Amino acid sequence: MTYDADVIITGGGLNGPALGLALAQAGLKVAVIDAQPARARAESNFDGRAYALAIASKRLLAAIGVWDRVAAEAQPILEIKASDGRPGEGPAPFFLHFEAAEIEEGPMGFMLEDRHLYAAFLAAMEAEANLTHLPATTVTAQEAGPAGIAVTLSDGRTLTSRVLAGCDGRASGTAVRAGISRTGWGYGQTAIVCAVAHERPHGGIAQQFFMPSGPLAILPLKGNRSSIVWSETDAAARAIAELNDADFLEVLRPRFGDFLGEIELAGGRFTYPLNLTLATSYTAPRLALVGDAAHGVHPIAGQGLNLGFRDAGALAEVLVDAHRRGEDIGAGDVLDRYQSWRRFDATTLALGMDGVNRLFSNDNPLLRAARDVGMGLVGSVPGLRRAFIRQAAGLAGDPPRLLRGQRL
Repeated sequence: MTYDADVIITGGGLNGPALGLALAQAGLKVAVIDAQPARARAESNFDGRAYALAIASKRLLAAIGVWDRVAAEAQPILEIKASDGRPGEGPAPFFLHFEAAEIEEGPMGFMLEDRHLYAAFLAAMEAEANLTHLPATTVTAQEAGPAGIAVTLSDGRTLTSRVLAGCDGRASGTAVRAGISRTGWGYGQTAIVCAVAHERPHGGIAQQFFMPSGPLAILPLKGNRSSIVWSETDAAARAIAELNDADFLEVLRPRFGDFLGEIELAGGRFTYPLNLTLATSYTAPRLALVGDAAHGVHPIAGQGLNLGFRDAGALAEVLVDAHRRGEDIGAGDVLDRYQSWRRFDATTLALGMDGVNRLFSNDNPLLRAARDVGMGLVGSVPGLRRAFIRQAAGLAGDPPRLLRGQRL
């Protein structure tokens, strides 16, 4: 069989380009199918979207040659504070406080705007000879066979490869066409995402304020700006989303507090319904799922993109190692190695975040007392604090080589 690429990747968001660059730099021929008009996204103004990148994700970006393109735009996260409370009342007496000095690796993570990260990925893809980027294009059909897989594109072309990697999000068409079902549930919550400019400097501190209706994250950006991820009940979020900017800020202020002084909107506002969705399998014949296509999680700890990068690093390592051994990289036993590596870890983390959200998104006085005591206990034991920091930084467990900063 003649192949147009060793690996075809559907989805040009962030996980797809990360996987594509890792594979291409290791000598495989890659095609990235991107539904979006790439150049327009890379050149857009700030729209409020940003990501919390763990240390391990920063190492992956450095290993594939992307970090140097964005380092000047990244805001280090030097401290994390998490507290329980109600709007307008301030935090509970027990809270968690993590500092970067408690680990040797430096800042616990970095905040980076979507426009800068995607532009860096686009430039890296354009410079990579082994990678073909096809923007404003979708996959309309796919068919796996004994020796490879063929995909039909929206422009009528057919491409063939040894492996198809689905990096196309929670509503993954790749998974649907492969007959992979999903399990999960909604939270009755909607995330309101925006950015604010504020009067006082944030000091590189990420704040997580747990309220009965859902958590509010205040995450530091470059300059006197912060990214907001605010979870509310569906009904409340719909009403808040319909407000004009001035009225929106009036609702946000008692939840945000006055510790950063006066605030104003910087960029647009977005809403996303929140749910847990897990693919029943990460693989099918000649196919593997990555990121949200495999597991959509609650944003409570900002781990969605970091989980996706762990998937991309693991799949790239499995495929590259198999290629160098002369194996068929699309064989079932090769793809099973990826699923065995990533499925338990991702599912465990997803269910852990689900449990934390359920524990904190209520006003039950008994649960409130128990969680406040629990936060006080964790905060008072250095070993527990350090374990939490290393987990959030992506340093625990068995990370792929790329997430340890090693090229494939």
